[in-house]
Amino acid sequence: MIKNKTYKIQVAEGENLILGMSHFIKTVEDIYEIMVNSSPSIKFGIAFCEASGPCLVRSDGNDSDLIKKAEGYAYDIGAGHSFIIIMRDGFPLNVLPELKNCREVCRIFCATANPVELLIAESDQGRGILGVIDGSVPRGIETDEDKKERIAFLKKIGYKR
Repeated sequence: MIKNKTYKIQVAEGENLILGMSHFIKTVEDIYEIMVNSSPSIKFGIAFCEASGPCLVRSDGNDSDLIKKAEGYAYDIGAGHSFIIIMRDGFPLNVLPELKNCREVCRIFCATANPVELLIAESDQGRGILGVIDGSVPRGIETDEDKKERIAFLKKIGYKR
């Protein structure tokens, strides 16, 4: 019998999360290397749900609070081979290309600063992530003024000249 449930994550101000699936215990080491090589100032915690053997939540990072936060989320989600990265002082776009090219990474569900709701299936064998709801539904269509504001914001944070 499969039961479906949801799990909500409220991303803290100034933080982003990346949620994905992987396949090997070495995932934590490889993601750690990707993160530290992306930026000298990035702060992060990684947690990975081992799917066989002792079935532990494996973790690493360079910020003890973010590591603890990632461990808590991963343990609560409890989906085998899932991983979560909680990061600060950097953006997912700084690490996503390298994460997607990592041999252990099978899938990225989301990379966001929005509130996230996971759709989780649970059977007698374990749990799996069916999908992710990232943020809110659209409230309208972008106007010319909205476009100007978007471009101004991108300039402000250094992604447009």
